[in-house]
Amino acid sequence: MLKKKGEPEVVRHLMEVLNVNESIANLLVQRDITDYEQAKAFFRPQLTDLHDPFLMKDMDKAILRIEQAIENNERILVYGDYDVDGTTAVSLVYSFFYTFYQNIDYYIPDRYSEGYGISFKGIDYAKSTDVKLVVALDCGIKANEQIEYANKFDIDFIIGDHHRPGEFLPEAVAVLDPKRADCKYPYKELSGCGIGFKLIQAYAQKKEIPFEQLDPALDLVAVSIASDIVPITGENRILAYYGLKLINSNPRPGLRAILSLSNIVHSNTKNENGLYFNRELNVNDMVFLVGPRINAAGRIESGKNAVELLVCDDYEKAVLLGDQINQCNNERRNLDSSATQEALELISQDTTIQDTLATVVYNPNWHKGVIGIVASRLTDTYYRPTIVLTQSNGLITGSARSIKEFDIYDAIEACSDLLEHFGGHKYAAGLSLKPENLQSFREKFERIVRQMIDHNKLVPEIEIDDQLNLKDINDKFFKILKQFAPFGPENMAPVFLTTGLVNTGYSRIVGNNHLKLSVVHPRISSLPFDGIAFQQGDKYPEIIKGRPFHVCYHIEENEWNGKVTLQLNVKDIKFEYEDEFPEEKGY
Repeated sequence: MLKKKGEPEVVRHLMEVLNVNESIANLLVQRDITDYEQAKAFFRPQLTDLHDPFLMKDMDKAILRIEQAIENNERILVYGDYDVDGTTAVSLVYSFFYTFYQNIDYYIPDRYSEGYGISFKGIDYAKSTDVKLVVALDCGIKANEQIEYANKFDIDFIIGDHHRPGEFLPEAVAVLDPKRADCKYPYKELSGCGIGFKLIQAYAQKKEIPFEQLDPALDLVAVSIASDIVPITGENRILAYYGLKLINSNPRPGLRAILSLSNIVHSNTKNENGLYFNRELNVNDMVFLVGPRINAAGRIESGKNAVELLVCDDYEKAVLLGDQINQCNNERRNLDSSATQEALELISQDTTIQDTLATVVYNPNWHKGVIGIVASRLTDTYYRPTIVLTQSNGLITGSARSIKEFDIYDAIEACSDLLEHFGGHKYAAGLSLKPENLQSFREKFERIVRQMIDHNKLVPEIEIDDQLNLKDINDKFFKILKQFAPFGPENMAPVFLTTGLVNTGYSRIVGNNHLKLSVVHPRISSLPFDGIAFQQGDKYPEIIKGRPFHVCYHIEENEWNGKVTLQLNVKDIKFEYEDEFPEEKGY
């Protein structure tokens, strides 16, 4: 699908004031950037553009209560979820306060015995260790019963969450959540770790601590933003930009150990801090290399191990801790691979599931720690809203994943009468229910999805940002394109379309069914251009026949034998007269 063009006069204005070509100007307008100042903020993110943390509802109450706890030497417990967002949030807040206040501890609930969020067991732990203040991060917005329980023991809670609130907020000292209806904070899409960062930013601001002392926390915020799949816009873009700069220059020992275990840190070129990086790290590296390893600790053993790694300030010790977590990740891979295969077989053998618009599968023996991954894989395979369920502690518990433009949280909320707990986001959620409600939930969830979903959205499509001539792709164009990074939700790497290409005669199959392309654009230019189309070797027979074809692609750098060139990373290939694209730009 080709995205709608920006308003011509706005595009022309940006072309003039920025001295860029039409395609770059159009990409900016698609991102709601319409003038010079907005473009400057986009291309040159500044930490000074972060919002005042005290604009967040209850932030003043939270800081006042922390000041009181420190003044009275009260024991503080930093509490967080067991996933990447939760463990990075806990690591960030704990590390900051521990530098000047040692009467502080951290707690990560056990995924299996306690489940998601604030648990009664966690509160009992706080009581037994004489904790007077709990700072809960990435969880707690629906923990009304738990907070009521804590209040009986005079244990105060500050809740820092980014999930959607329920009808009533917990009776905590402070509830920090931009998504609460009465919060006028300008940016609503912070990660849980991002909320933690705003908390320490507020404390530093109140105590006149230089902002530079917060810089070491930015690597954790970047990992959380990437791994929790929040929009990379506004404050998230600024935080991710500077966090990635830190990761590429001087990451904390725990992250450096993870990168080493991922075979990233082994270049022959040292940076200024004596680290060996073989390439610049980006959001995808956080999503696919760093995040899964941090997550694996909570999936297989304990999320507390991840916090121990991330707060560790000794690299040699971090390597040992990282190796343990890497072993958990290897075990996680085996578990999710077998569960995914079983789920695919279950669906292939059940015509009832095949005929639904939502995929709901259940196996009481699946490992609770990998059902979210399995849900993601099934969504990729069948492109349906998906819930994967297993059994834990007498309840059926599940993870949900969605497709583009379908709010799975709303669909689950519509079934809340059949659930014990639920929470999450538009595209990912968790839930639990009693076994006797399983069939009723399946039926109601399917009804709700049928009512809510646009059937045209059940076919995956590639959104194309713009059409290009190959002759327009040069070093200057790519240099500007790189400045659109960091890429992620709502600021994805641009996808371009070029029509009417033909093989130069040098295209070939490489590796495991990958297509190495060498193409020309005969209607425009005879200069050859290289590309790579992963897992698309089946297109090779038609290409070598000389049949014209269209490609949609990202533009990337390719390094080979010390030489760096631009190439097309091809997402899809269509041959002429097969679902023709509209002829634009004179193709």
